[in-house]
Amino acid sequence: MNIDLSGKKALVGAATDGIGKAIAMQFAELGAEVTIVSRNESKLKNVLQELDCSNGQHHKYLVTDYMDFEGTKRVYDGYFKENSIDILVNNTNGPKTGNSLQNSTEDFQQAFDLLFQNTVYLTQLALPGMQKNKFGRIINVASKYVKQPSDYLVLSNTMRIALVSWMKTLSKMVASENITVNTVLTGLFDTERMKSLYTGNAETLNISTEEAKKKNAGPDSDETRRKTRRIRLPRRFSRFGPGCLSHRGNDSVGWRTFRFYLATQQTKSGKFFPDFNIEFLDNLSGYA
Repeated sequence: MNIDLSGKKALVGAATDGIGKAIAMQFAELGAEVTIVSRNESKLKNVLQELDCSNGQHHKYLVTDYMDFEGTKRVYDGYFKENSIDILVNNTNGPKTGNSLQNSTEDFQQAFDLLFQNTVYLTQLALPGMQKNKFGRIINVASKYVKQPSDYLVLSNTMRIALVSWMKTLSKMVASENITVNTVLTGLFDTERMKSLYTGNAETLNISTEEAKKKNAGPDSDETRRKTRRIRLPRRFSRFGPGCLSHRGNDSVGWRTFRFYLATQQTKSGKFFPDFNIEFLDNLSGYA
């Protein structure tokens, strides 16, 4: 992919580890000025030093805990009083594990604030600047469980599905202003979040962490299942983020760009890419 993000400003959530960090690193390499967000200031400073600055970028960071919605609002309010962005990557940590009968009302409220409220509020703050510039790219990092809910991730299933619905509605509202809204459903990646899920599921099912990992990965006997459930490294995901930034307005998740990159993958937009463990949800600007 030949994508130049020089002069573009991006904000990437949960960017000190895993997928968020991989995306931030990739955007910086492509020339964007990146603001990274996390609750751990020490990690933020370390990642900031790793970001490519060869294009003269001045990267920034924001410290906030997504579990504290009111505090996060204050941080974002202060940031957008003086800044605007072209690219927004909505990415947060996830809620705790549990099945349909294991979560309290407080658990659901906390998950709502974490996954829905934070993301919607941030997106609403970012949009005016995008609308003024007639350019914006909003990428939502979600999970494959949006389409096939996990038995033990009920809080995540519920809130992510609600968020995708809101984003789908938004995508059609802003398409005419050269703002695209895309949701990427990730599969299994070797991140701290996945490790915490294995631990949580092990506790829920009263099995070992290794057994929980195998249960989540599925059997290897079926070749298709083996490929689609292979655990990938976060850097593999980062290759896809820039494709969602296609400058072609309503280009389907930058699909024309991706088709060149994924020369061996002939599936249509919205289908699963077995070798890359990523799926693009049909949440595209200007498409019903």
